[in-house]
Amino acid sequence: MSTETRTYSFEARLPDVAKMMSMSGLEYLRGILSGEFPAAPIAATLGFAPTEFEHGRAVFEGVPDRYTYNPLGSVHGGWAATILDSAMGCAIHTTLPAGKGYTTVDLDIKLVRAITSRVGKLRCEAKIVHSGGSIATAEGRVIDEAGTLYAHGTTTCAVLTAR
Repeated sequence: MSTETRTYSFEARLPDVAKMMSMSGLEYLRGILSGEFPAAPIAATLGFAPTEFEHGRAVFEGVPDRYTYNPLGSVHGGWAATILDSAMGCAIHTTLPAGKGYTTVDLDIKLVRAITSRVGKLRCEAKIVHSGGSIATAEGRVIDEAGTLYAHGTTTCAVLTAR
């Protein structure tokens, strides 16, 4: 049996929920990009990171490596699901005012092409479809640098008010 060891670093700071809820979603997410606030550890675990946030839009980029493989010799579908869930949720978060949060209630993804470590960097672009007072929806696409589609999805999130 051959084994490999993987060591990685992730953001150890915990989010300050009171600070987060005092800011608009876009302000808070931009604070993550600048390093003012901690990034989500799951992104480091799976090898992707947020790269852009603007109102109604979020972009994450990552390189799926061998440690994300399933037993069939390709990247586990959970990698694509997680980067899509992250980007689509953040696209929704960018539209929320201070005092509002969200949680995913539905995630639908379609894997249209096998992902392997040979594809290199992938980009997940997500945009808002609807942002209401209690429900928000977004859609996202996972593409390579040439624009080839690997996966796409939609999400529905509940919009929450801080207690």
